[in-house]
Amino acid sequence: MNAAVQPLTHAHLQSFLAFDFGLKRTGVAYASRLLGQAQAQGTVTAIGDARWPLIAQHIERWQPDALVVGVPYHPDGAAHENTVSAKKFARQLHGRFSLPVFEVDERYSTTEAKSGGAKDVDAASACVILDQFLRNLTP
Repeated sequence: MNAAVQPLTHAHLQSFLAFDFGLKRTGVAYASRLLGQAQAQGTVTAIGDARWPLIAQHIERWQPDALVVGVPYHPDGAAHENTVSAKKFARQLHGRFSLPVFEVDERYSTTEAKSGGAKDVDAASACVILDQFLRNLTP
């Protein structure tokens, strides 16, 4: 589901953990409806299966109701190699943690994070992704 396309009405979902997936680094952000704005939670720098215990620690710490994954596309909306990898990551998250997983079009999230002067661009990108998702939630 692309959160940017239609409003989400999952009122029972109150807290979210978002991921800006990358093959080498994955940014993490947390938000709740009460907070209303994402907060950076650092970057997982492990690759492959080594990333899963670190992601599990974030999920255990924050106990989110759902997960959000940024999915990259070319500016014209076409998919590319990283699109496939991010979608696979989203499916793996759902399979491993049995939580709802939402995909968000993350075009320009890194550019926005960099323009904001972020020290941890990956975590800041996860915040951009999660804030976009939150804007599309309806009460």
